[in-house]
Amino acid sequence: MTETQEQPASSPHSAAGNSSAVIATDGLTRAFGALLAVDHLTLSVPQGSIFGLVGPNGAGKSTTLKMLTTLLPPSEGSARVAGFDVAKRPREVRSRIGYVPQLLSADGGLTGYENLMVFARLYNVPSDDRRERIRLALEMIGLQEAAHTLVKRYSGGMIRRLEIAQAVLHRPSVLFLDEPTVGLDPVARRAVWEHVRELRERFNTTVLLTTHYMEEADELCDGVAIMHLGRVAALGSPSDLKGQVGEGATLDDAFVHFTGNTIETGGTYRDAARTRRTARRLG
Repeated sequence: MTETQEQPASSPHSAAGNSSAVIATDGLTRAFGALLAVDHLTLSVPQGSIFGLVGPNGAGKSTTLKMLTTLLPPSEGSARVAGFDVAKRPREVRSRIGYVPQLLSADGGLTGYENLMVFARLYNVPSDDRRERIRLALEMIGLQEAAHTLVKRYSGGMIRRLEIAQAVLHRPSVLFLDEPTVGLDPVARRAVWEHVRELRERFNTTVLLTTHYMEEADELCDGVAIMHLGRVAALGSPSDLKGQVGEGATLDDAFVHFTGNTIETGGTYRDAARTRRTARRLG
């Protein structure tokens, strides 16, 4: 992936079939027995955009990511990532994506630099290019001074920034982030947002993230899909979705408007968000 001045497409939320889409799904479905975790998802994400799957626990966001990153086969439908079918060409897909899961992926017993070196080898970054890429990655995420500190001494925000750096060492076309700021304080959360933006601006990386923080989606994403009970309840830019609700509406208001503010397990969206904030903190 080379640096480019190309600007993101202006409409990152059109129907599947857009030839410029880096991520495209058509009726993508995943069933677990009688439960439809993802129910005929159709969307497309153009190159260089930041796209969010938003909604509470149980909405189908993480299951969607697992299918798009080839970790889980679809039950029905299809998906293409970076030009390749996720079910038919999984190796090609994996070589072109980066993935930061919810669970901790950095080794606390290694330094930041050592973690990056491990990932450089796993991603087959050319040996004569590894040190320079690691240096640039540390510079981009602001961890130069902590490069040789054990990761177990990092704050949660530092760990998440390191994990993003690990996932982009091989310069993927697409970066997937599963709840990238869950458990982080507001300052650390905004630092992660800035680094995600920088990836898009410097490398034209397409980013697909899941989040239950409506503020995060509103601040960061060009387009969002509001997911509810495995389905897309609404699709569009944050401003478009808020505009459909009314003047002064927030993305939280849009969620209530499009979903009815109920989830299958009971309670409201805000109840689910509060529960999710008790998830294990990074670091």
